[in-house]
Amino acid sequence: MEKILLVDDNNAVLEALSLLLEIHGYQVVTAQSPVEAKQAVSYQKIALVIQDMNFTTDTTSGEEGCSLFYALREINPDLPIILITAWTELEQAISLVKAGAADYIPKPWDDDKLLSIISGLLEKQIHAPVRQSPRLSDARSTASQSGLIYQSAVMQQLVEMALQVAQSDINVLITGPNGSGKEKIAELIQAASDLHNQPFIKVNAGALPPDLMEAELFGAEAGAYTGANKARIGRFEAADGGTLFLDEIGNLSAAGQMKLLRVLQTGEFERLGSVTTQKVSVRVISATNADLRQDISNGQFREDLFYRLNVIELHLPPLSERSEDIEPLLTHFLPDREISQETLDALQAYSWPGNVRELENACKRVAVLRPQGEVQLQDFALHYSQVTSTSKAQVTPNDEPSKADLERSIAHHNGVIAHVAREFGLSRQSLYRRLKKFGIDY
Repeated sequence: MEKILLVDDNNAVLEALSLLLEIHGYQVVTAQSPVEAKQAVSYQKIALVIQDMNFTTDTTSGEEGCSLFYALREINPDLPIILITAWTELEQAISLVKAGAADYIPKPWDDDKLLSIISGLLEKQIHAPVRQSPRLSDARSTASQSGLIYQSAVMQQLVEMALQVAQSDINVLITGPNGSGKEKIAELIQAASDLHNQPFIKVNAGALPPDLMEAELFGAEAGAYTGANKARIGRFEAADGGTLFLDEIGNLSAAGQMKLLRVLQTGEFERLGSVTTQKVSVRVISATNADLRQDISNGQFREDLFYRLNVIELHLPPLSERSEDIEPLLTHFLPDREISQETLDALQAYSWPGNVRELENACKRVAVLRPQGEVQLQDFALHYSQVTSTSKAQVTPNDEPSKADLERSIAHHNGVIAHVAREFGLSRQSLYRRLKKFGIDY
């Protein structure tokens, strides 16, 4: 299904065009600013763009539209771009057509003419090879090798930044909730760095008892503590010349934070029970689900250590904020299984408090208890109170809106399909199927 990007700061225009295009089978992506538009074209496979010429209130010069046009063509020189123009921007629109814009349509537009233009442009695209950004292709390939499965633009941006950071030797702090994939980002950085053939040592600082933390990180001499029958090297020593990944860094004790700060500043430490100073060269990647800035305010985390660890921060959002990633993750965890659109819609509306880890475990359950046949929502055994959406309706396997519910909602929202879909927590495609099923004229 071709994906069309609509760029306009006017919600009414976006909704009208979205409805028109979706009814005719196109997938729609919307952006309300040039920044959002450039991100969409950079990180998604957009077949065609329809863009306005102004994006700031009371601006009619068309200069913003011209700048966006050239920016999008720089990202993808083959991308067809249709301009939406008022009479005051007609001159700029004509000049952009000469510069390579596919066409322009005046406001108010003619639906049939617009659909005809789109159909003709996409028909030409079918026989032309689609050139994808090498950066996007390489990033996804490298990320996939590290076990990162995603489709969302926000994850693509994160991966791009991680790959850029990987080329340096600076310390990185990865933040995000439990189960979101912070360790996978660390593995990606290691795999893409010049240290990929060097040691990559992982430590869960949250699982270290305070009395064993020093020995675990820095090693211990025989007899240094009860049960230490022989000398042992620590994780910093084992990671010398490579990378040390410190997970749950926010759980380190005050003493542990002080010792970690010293080794980050000087590269020096002593094994527990030893007076011999050792020196190592280690890149540190740390991760936390805690708000370290708040912990600093509360006196629970050292500010000087925070800035040593957080030269670059990579924030991994929860799965509920990147629902586009759910479908490729399902395909990865449940290969060759059929999942209905209704089930997918409900899974994308679920809040996933355990993030990717919860989704993976739910898929393992499905694979064991329902190894064949189409996967149903109830097979995932989710807690439906965790469904997220501005919906007033609860998403459950056997509780979908009735014909009366839909007709009431359409009347309440004055026929705005986007608002109706939002009320029931449905995608527009799913809503259209229900409207067709009930024979509702929308």
